[in-house]
Amino acid sequence: MSGVGLVYVGAVLFINGVMLLGWLTPQEAGPLNLFVGALQVFTPTYLIIAAAGNADETFAASGIYLFGFTYLWVGINALKGYRGRGFGWFALVVAACTLVYAADSFLRQGDAGFGVIWLLWGVLWFLFFLVLGLERADLGPATGVYTIVTATLTAVAAYQVLLGSWSGGWLQALIFAAIGLLALIFSGVLAPALHKAEEVAA
Repeated sequence: MSGVGLVYVGAVLFINGVMLLGWLTPQEAGPLNLFVGALQVFTPTYLIIAAAGNADETFAASGIYLFGFTYLWVGINALKGYRGRGFGWFALVVAACTLVYAADSFLRQGDAGFGVIWLLWGVLWFLFFLVLGLERADLGPATGVYTIVTATLTAVAAYQVLLGSWSGGWLQALIFAAIGLLALIFSGVLAPALHKAEEVAA
């Protein structure tokens, strides 16, 4: 995925994390999900057509659809008021797919940094499965915290790619992995302080 695309992935993840913490309604978060989702469906379609059958380029573009369908689905659910169970189960499928892209980054591309980022995204999608597919709403605020941290790491990677400073080396990978693991461990602790409870009408 290009650095430009990653910038908007980071942006929409941040907005969705804020939504899970109760600071935005789904309707308020919906438009950006639709904008980014449309971008992340158009882009790989163009790239696959331009690849003209090149297997490596087609595979590289295919992962972008995971983001595109995710954000379109979230946006439609938010604006139409649909339940999130269907998307939640799709998120489980996506979480499994991230293992393939992570393995490719580690083993074929020699990019340990993006291997770790794919794994962090996989954890995030698995949390979406728990919150929405299995309807564990109690995990929503903690998932919001982890989403915001993942959004930040995604944005950092995006700007490193854009500025030509991304190495994909093991030092970057270990730093990202450590931050992601700490976020996962402490998200439940931080969530109560950051969660905005719904206001009860008088």
